[in-house]
Amino acid sequence: MASFVAGKPWMRIRVFPELAPPFLFRRHLRRNFSLRASLDSDVPVRVRFAPSPTGNLHVGGARTALFNCLFARSKGGKFVLRIEDTDLERSTRESEEAVLRDLTWLGLDWDEGPGVGGDYGPYRQSERNSMYKQYAEKLLESGHVYRCFCSNEELEKMKEIAELKKLPPVYSGKWATATDEEVQEELAKGTPYTYRFRVPKEGSLKINDLIRGEVSWKLDTLGDFVIMRSNGQPVYNFCVTVDDATMAISHVIRAEEHLPNTLRQALIYKALGFPMPFFAHVSLILAPDRSKLSKRHGATSVGQFREMGFLPQAMVNYLALLGWGDGTENEFFTIEQLVEKFSIGRVNKSGAVFDSTKLRWMNGQLLRALPSEELTKLIGEHWKSTGLLTESEGPFVDEAVQLLKDGIDLVTDSDTALSNLLSYPLRATLTSPEGRPFVEDKLSEVSASLLAAYDSGELLGALEGHAGWQKWVKGFGKTLKRKGKSLFMPLRVLLTGKLHGPDMASSVSLIYKAGKHGVLAPQAEFITMAQRFETLRQLDWEALNQDQSALESVATISN
Repeated sequence: MASFVAGKPWMRIRVFPELAPPFLFRRHLRRNFSLRASLDSDVPVRVRFAPSPTGNLHVGGARTALFNCLFARSKGGKFVLRIEDTDLERSTRESEEAVLRDLTWLGLDWDEGPGVGGDYGPYRQSERNSMYKQYAEKLLESGHVYRCFCSNEELEKMKEIAELKKLPPVYSGKWATATDEEVQEELAKGTPYTYRFRVPKEGSLKINDLIRGEVSWKLDTLGDFVIMRSNGQPVYNFCVTVDDATMAISHVIRAEEHLPNTLRQALIYKALGFPMPFFAHVSLILAPDRSKLSKRHGATSVGQFREMGFLPQAMVNYLALLGWGDGTENEFFTIEQLVEKFSIGRVNKSGAVFDSTKLRWMNGQLLRALPSEELTKLIGEHWKSTGLLTESEGPFVDEAVQLLKDGIDLVTDSDTALSNLLSYPLRATLTSPEGRPFVEDKLSEVSASLLAAYDSGELLGALEGHAGWQKWVKGFGKTLKRKGKSLFMPLRVLLTGKLHGPDMASSVSLIYKAGKHGVLAPQAEFITMAQRFETLRQLDWEALNQDQSALESVATISN
């Protein structure tokens, strides 16, 4: 139920439903009158996302768009995209295109808006100026708005006086009671003027926010506010109200920071006789320190996350969980499952912390869950685009993706994973504290035997498939009287140059094949099997052992 207590007879208006009538506006006068909303269950759900094209699409904006889209889809309604570009100095078509591109990448397709059209266009505020002027004139004629000829200097003076009196910095109402003669005199002189909305001096406004519950404001803290600037440009709150009403928006789902705007917008709705939509104000996305998420915390725009290698489905999945849940422990949802389960009633009114570590983990889970062909195609094309490979598909790509995927959380991680596989940092490994025990465990003898196996063709035969790798390793171990870790770790170090990595047999096999398939670009800086054995052949083990002794001496002195 919604009530206006004001000095006018009973009126009836229509309000779009979901849970309860959304507003209550009360003013205490000698005689009370009420305005109640009549409900119409047949009114279709129409929601909108209305970004300003003044920069990139922030993850907070993306989540707002997602919640709107999910709500519309879950109710069989329409998701409208409207561009709020009235800030002529900061709005750019490039930013608009970037926002549209990011929404499309996320899969948040709009039913009406730029590039799609619809029955309620145009969908850019800059193309709707004639409509705003029409409604502004209507308010002027009805007396809800008046011309204000105050100069900037006069307005600043009013603020200073209010501060001295410790009062809210509201407009004094100088021109609210001006006579027609006074107004005509200023018009004749060509004095610039704004349109100000008359705000009741007493009373309060209450709304039943679908997320936050009952929210109220006192009207005496507002003051008469501008709806049209002296240059003829409409002010944000006026545009939004006219747009939402004329586009038949039933539910306004937006960020918490817009909550204070609701007071001005509700007054405009009533003055124009427009039905009031339902409001749902979503909490802000917070940084780990619980401050508002901003650029100083790292990546914050959808475009940045796309370039970093995140999947759109991971972004959508994670953003949906920032302030919403289905009541279970489940953390993974397809877009179809989100549409089925989403409800405004389960959106939390407390702030949600953006955890980039969890987003990365979630992306890795979803990336590895992709069908094998899709994952291979995605990473193969990325390797080719970054210049590591000359081809994006083939046996080498297939095997490389399967071998490396467990260490890849982002598509861009695949660059490092492949480069690590192809590199051969043997000297750095052998001279490191972690490599010292292997050098001391007669690694030079294992190296000599490995070189002999390579020179004889025995090792290459095993890698070619003429003799199985596992069979060869077993025989090699018997020759050296080594097995288990004492065999496999020296082999890993000598063949890959590293102490750790993916499965050794698969790694060595892929390194060998990399030199044969010819798919690696020079930028990959690949060290071939032949080059690795040449490095082993030239290695001065005696000097290496001396270096180890010198390092031990330094460590002893330091201790």
